[in-house]
Amino acid sequence: MNVLIVTACPNGQVTSVLCSRLLQAAAERLGWATQVEVHDAKAIGSPLSTAAIEAAELVLVVKTGELDLQRFVGKRVMQSTPSEALADPQQFLRTAAEQAQVLEQAAPAVAAASGKPKLVAITACPTGVAHTFMAAEALQQAAEQLGFDLKVETRGSVGARNLLDEASIAAADVVLLATDIEVETDRFAGKKVYRCGTGVALKQPKQTLQKALAEGVLQQGAGQPQSTESGKSATKSGPYKHLLTGVSFMLPMVVAGGLLIALSFVFGIEAFKEPGTLPAALMKIGGDAAFALMIPVLAGYIAYSIADRPGLAPGMIGGMLASALGTGFLGGIIAGFLAGYLAMGLTRWLRLPQSIEALKPILLIPLLASLVTGLAMIYVVGTPVAGIMASLETFLQNMGTTNAILLGLLLGGMMCVDLGGPINKAAYAFSVGLLASQSYAPMAATMAAGMVPPIGMAIATVLARRKFSQTEREAGKAAGVLGLCFISEGAIPFAAKDPLRVIPASIAGGALTGALSMYFGCKLMAPHGGLFVLLIPNAINHALLYLLAIVAGSMVTGVVYALIKRPEVEPLAVAAKA
Repeated sequence: MNVLIVTACPNGQVTSVLCSRLLQAAAERLGWATQVEVHDAKAIGSPLSTAAIEAAELVLVVKTGELDLQRFVGKRVMQSTPSEALADPQQFLRTAAEQAQVLEQAAPAVAAASGKPKLVAITACPTGVAHTFMAAEALQQAAEQLGFDLKVETRGSVGARNLLDEASIAAADVVLLATDIEVETDRFAGKKVYRCGTGVALKQPKQTLQKALAEGVLQQGAGQPQSTESGKSATKSGPYKHLLTGVSFMLPMVVAGGLLIALSFVFGIEAFKEPGTLPAALMKIGGDAAFALMIPVLAGYIAYSIADRPGLAPGMIGGMLASALGTGFLGGIIAGFLAGYLAMGLTRWLRLPQSIEALKPILLIPLLASLVTGLAMIYVVGTPVAGIMASLETFLQNMGTTNAILLGLLLGGMMCVDLGGPINKAAYAFSVGLLASQSYAPMAATMAAGMVPPIGMAIATVLARRKFSQTEREAGKAAGVLGLCFISEGAIPFAAKDPLRVIPASIAGGALTGALSMYFGCKLMAPHGGLFVLLIPNAINHALLYLLAIVAGSMVTGVVYALIKRPEVEPLAVAAKA
């Protein structure tokens, strides 16, 4: 007999695994063929495929909570509890074979009781500061307006908040993943999943929720939907998303390392050279430890994003080699992609007998992927990429005033084009990567320019107060605070409403700030924090000139937008004219 075993015990994952193991063993003693699905993100058991369900003669469902059984309609199904199944597994199987009934109609979902569509969502952006929480808030407001029931889990810089429980996931009609980085999706096996970026969810929250309900794709397993035909459900996947995942995990290393190095300078610029002193210890922690981990973590989590856990070890090994060979962040990116796609290929195409299949993820994939990645880095990638990085470092260290200004103009403008979108993140990732090579000037220009758009909008609402509605004036105050914290997304409410004026004004100010920062020779140790980084001595040099660059660019953006902004028509004025 061909039997499917499904266990779902949200409040006791160990029970789920135990039931599946004992029932599978009992079925094998009876000579039955089995396939298992365990509803636990960390447990064994792959989601059942459509072909497996069609071929099944009996479906055993052991659960303690709500579980959608719609896919088993028309099959002989036996539902029970863990206590009944564990009492005598073999007898339980015999009884199930005799008493199972054809499932005519699945039990109504919990959502039907309230009459509201039920959704769960995860929001996550590379830095985990702005887009993550702004997208979550926008989705929740849109859900309330549409009459949807929505629960959102945020994966920000402080970790996961409002974690989705098993009962909420089981009751959901669809799972919305509004993420710019890769997140674990094993717990959504068997659910419909819709993917988009945080920017899309933030700017079009209502349309995003409606599309999620209409276009969700069944999650087949290991983070892969059953079908990839719907390009819309896989927005921002591929190399861009993998790179941002690596940058996201690398950032804490950069922040901690940069600030520790800056703290060592508090005692004097060369105080760390004295062995056994506190400055020497701080430099060792920040420079020798934290910064040494930057490239391996970048490469490791790029590979993790591509191939899940099998890619992590080869990616980190490749990243460590990239660092040792002097290839910098560019070599780390190459190592991460190489290791990730190798591990993914081995996972998909390496076929082994069932008896030794368990060796594949813990032995064969790490060994083969690490071997090939390591050899490629040493014999193929290392020398030419190290040469490129050496040339880039030489150029950055010795570039003249004109080149510095042009680089600042480019980075500053890119930071203001899409306010947290792909172009903004590309400039930011480039600058963060250069920190590993002790090139700190681009980071200073990038962060300064990123503060300009929201601060500029705040200035515009003050200079041209009558052109803005009361709501916009309040938004301007919030934007100013966000800008001081280096959260460019604070200008999004203005850009979404008036992009043809806000974006050019922002680019003009951001480009000026970036150019001035490079011209003044400002260097920044930390990749985030906004003006609050200035509270740490020596985190940035030329602090007053750095502030001047930010003020100059922000004033340009504020004045330009105040001049070109069309006055907001108040409802009372319209009524009076009528």
